[in-house]
Amino acid sequence: MKSEKRPTSPRRLDSRLRPVAQTPAGYVGQAERLRRASQQPDNAPRVVPDATGNGAVHSMIGTASRALAAGDPLTALNWVALCNEAPALALRGIAMAQLGDLARGKALLKRAARIFGPKDALAQARCIVAEAEIALVSRDLSWPAKALSAARTTLEAHGDRMNSAYARYLEVRHLLLIGRLDDADKQLAELDPAHFPPAFRAAYELIIAGSAIRRLETKAARAALTRAGRAARLAAIPALIAEVESTSLALETPAARLIAGGEERILFLQDVGALLRSKALVIDGCRHIVRDSDAVVSLARRPVLFAIARALGEAWPGDVSRATLVARAFGGKRADESHRARLRVEVGRLRKMLRTVAGVSATMRGFALVPRRASEVVVLARPFEDQHAPVLAFLADGESWSSSALALALGASQRTVQRALDSLASAGKVQSFGHGRARRWMTPPIPGFTTTLLLPAHHQFE
Repeated sequence: MKSEKRPTSPRRLDSRLRPVAQTPAGYVGQAERLRRASQQPDNAPRVVPDATGNGAVHSMIGTASRALAAGDPLTALNWVALCNEAPALALRGIAMAQLGDLARGKALLKRAARIFGPKDALAQARCIVAEAEIALVSRDLSWPAKALSAARTTLEAHGDRMNSAYARYLEVRHLLLIGRLDDADKQLAELDPAHFPPAFRAAYELIIAGSAIRRLETKAARAALTRAGRAARLAAIPALIAEVESTSLALETPAARLIAGGEERILFLQDVGALLRSKALVIDGCRHIVRDSDAVVSLARRPVLFAIARALGEAWPGDVSRATLVARAFGGKRADESHRARLRVEVGRLRKMLRTVAGVSATMRGFALVPRRASEVVVLARPFEDQHAPVLAFLADGESWSSSALALALGASQRTVQRALDSLASAGKVQSFGHGRARRWMTPPIPGFTTTLLLPAHHQFE
């Protein structure tokens, strides 16, 4: 029996389209219930309602469903490649997406959803959930979240609790991706993993680990990854096991550099977490904030002020000359009178912004930082210095991103992101494929470093 042609796009196979036991479109449960009700063997034909409620499809639907649940999309395609009933189209769409051809998978699921129509609202909602996952994996962050929420409501109304939970899980992944950690945790609290099948349980624990890593709670992250690894091995899905191992590497690779007293050293995530819980005044170059044990001041939208604060932090307890501050803040090679006047204005603004955590005093040579409560000042620097490091941090996940999705995730304008991508492409750090609205950008992960600290985490400032 013929199968769908394997995709030729430059995307890698994506393990995030997880073949959970109920399958995102839910046809494993449907086929299993029918088989058990009739007590027929797996290879016996069985009746499954099609889009019109008439006729029947053969056992290939149930066999393909079980193959997808076991993480074998090629076998699933062998069973349903020539079948045009709505359930077969949905299964083919999921299989194609698992193989990396997301565009084809999305088109098949849309077609299946149209065939099911309002008369089969349950099956249509399952297709919408699967389509939402494809949108998330392809970083289509503009995909309508209301459609997923409506599908989840429909699934709950029809008693399909597993697929309803999976829909909520996708909502959590979307919130985590754009840095809304508090909202993600609230949604996560609504899920009860007690009855999740192993593959779904592994995916659930990965989300907990991802949230903990972004919050720098490494102990909680390790515990969640241990549970995820146990569930992934129980599910016996290689791609899921590989994803757990890949996520675990973030805890074992350098995350930032510490600059203090004229010296520099590498920090891991657990070291960064301990530093942020200490009583030191931390000038965070990864997220552009200044913080001590009691207060956090964000300078994310004030790059000139942050450049001055970082220069003062690196020189503490000494001072920094005016000429050096002009060069660091304005890029001027020589400090003339206009530069000095502008520097005085910016230092005044910095004093006002930092008044709760530190003061800025004038010296004979320039300026010095004076912490209010902390006994030590340190600078937390990015693991690598690049003007467009936040863009690289998102692309480092190995996915293909559109410029509009990056702009939405970064909270920046699309023109700003496009200029950054063009600059990175000129330097050979990123590459694109496709044209127009279908253009996507990607880059291999940065070797030897984790980019966790470069990703947004809005809960800390809002």
